Amino acid sequence: MQSRYRLVATGGTFDVIHRGHLALLQKAFEVSESVIIGVTSDKFAAERGKKIVNNYSARTSGLSKLLDSMFKDQKYQLKELNEDFGPALYTSNVEALIASKETGHKGTLLNKLRAEKGLKPVDIVTVDLVLAKDGKRISSTRIRSGEIDPEGNLL
Repeated sequence: MQSRYRLVATGGTFDVIHRGHLALLQKAFEVSESVIIGVTSDKFAAERGKKIVNNYSARTSGLSKLLDSMFKDQKYQLKELNEDFGPALYTSNVEALIASKETGHKGTLLNKLRAEKGLKPVDIVTVDLVLAKDGKRISSTRIRSGEIDPEGNLL
């Protein structure tokens, strides 16, 4: 199958990797030849009020292992996110942002900021939220609190 894009960007904290993250990554690799994956830095996570369990090094290491096992032969780069959008804001050849339905609305702001830098707008590709067995979204916060597991099963 021919990819729609040469390069897309997506991002997250990836503290406890769950089915929602996998859906986002699956879509990114499905539509593009190469993916930039922004991983929130420890400092940026703290600034945003996120209580993470794993530090940046552990999160990127775990994510790399997952990518290498689940998305063999796919091209990707991990980049540290110290602000919203990261490489999607500065990389001229990024063609799309892959985001959850929850965060997809931020694409409008991304394109406004890219325009200010003289860059072409990107397409916004949204991915449905993955729901746990109780019908609420799967999140690392819910997993850390012992409410659900990474598959969305109630604990």
